[in-house]
Amino acid sequence: MEKEKNLNISAIQMCSEIGNKYKNFEKVSQLIHRDVNKEVDIIILPEVWTVGWDCRYFRQSAEYLGNSETVNLLSKIAKEYNSYILGGSFIEKIDDNTYLNTCPVIDRQGKLIAKYSKNHLYSSYGADENKYITTGSSPVMVNIDGIKTGLTICYDIRFPEIFRAYRKAGVELLINMAAWGLHKPIAWETLTRCRAIENQAYMVALTQSGQISESEWNIGHSRIFDYLGNTVAEIKDQKEGAMSVKINLSQMRQYREECLIMNDIKNSYEVKYYE
Repeated sequence: MEKEKNLNISAIQMCSEIGNKYKNFEKVSQLIHRDVNKEVDIIILPEVWTVGWDCRYFRQSAEYLGNSETVNLLSKIAKEYNSYILGGSFIEKIDDNTYLNTCPVIDRQGKLIAKYSKNHLYSSYGADENKYITTGSSPVMVNIDGIKTGLTICYDIRFPEIFRAYRKAGVELLINMAAWGLHKPIAWETLTRCRAIENQAYMVALTQSGQISESEWNIGHSRIFDYLGNTVAEIKDQKEGAMSVKINLSQMRQYREECLIMNDIKNSYEVKYYE
């Protein structure tokens, strides 16, 4: 029988101050030290927590990965907590014309071991992320203590293809780090829960909270779902702080052996159309 495999997760919901990186550094440090237990295995942060969801501020906050203040801060926290950190996202500068919405992955020793750059850019209803950011090139899955973990950022959640690609690659834990708008609550809950159910995986759906501008707010109400779509942790409404849970991977692995949906996927779904 498989040895029981547990993982302690803490995810930080916060309201970033627009364009003020150092204030946001201070806030995220305070929230982690206030709310995160030292037994944690993974600390997760939301999308663009360093700058807030205002594309006009993205490029002025950008950092080269090699001397990133954001990565340096997260590395110190990772070593202090002996924890992996999935760093939400910051704006990574490649050159004067190329900027990415990038999640750094830090291991327990504070080493940057991987990065994921947002594959789908939200550029609808007045949002213009694609004017400031370049699309990431591929999905990224990382090994977290033997657990295959698939990374996505915000708008990626509307594209089930990326999540199915992770599942086919053996993913067990899915992460979506977001700055999701208040006026889309049904999409936020439904899509994140569906990604857990259809891929038989734990799903962390973490977003920012709080006010962005006079007329725009983040939704808050982050959740963690199990492989059946049950809510196993949440932080409601606009509250700032951590949602934490110990998840059991052994139970999920046994369920996958009994419910073999992956065996029933066809190689092709060519549509036949009749007028």
